Amino acid sequence: MSNIVYAFLGGLLLGIATVGYLYINGRIVGISGLIAQIIKPSKDTFKSSAFWFIAGLIITPFIYGYFYQPEIEIKADTYALILAGVLVGFGTRLGSGCTSGHGICGLSRLSKRSMIATAIFMFAGMLTVYVIRHILG
Repeated sequence: MSNIVYAFLGGLLLGIATVGYLYINGRIVGISGLIAQIIKPSKDTFKSSAFWFIAGLIITPFIYGYFYQPEIEIKADTYALILAGVLVGFGTRLGSGCTSGHGICGLSRLSKRSMIATAIFMFAGMLTVYVIRHILG
């Protein structure tokens, strides 16, 4: 299958999962919000849909990797990856949500706040790639 088909199927699965979570739980899927629910453990943490949704996100690549081994090459420095993760976490809290919450759920609801947040996420990502590849080399 071509990359276009994989992208389409991935988007379709994201849409189905997002709509399914909304209709079953009455909540919007935002990974940062789901992780926040898990970080505050309670006696029902392992029964929560947030736990199983995040578990599925973690387990699925391993299942996929069992059947198909993509060639992955990470060229970034370990410290740069750690810094990037910290900055993404900071931006997620600052923006009151992550790309999945704003980009998938917020845009589909035509939320102005999510439109602005997604535009800022995209601009920051493009700027980062430009600086790393063309300025820092």
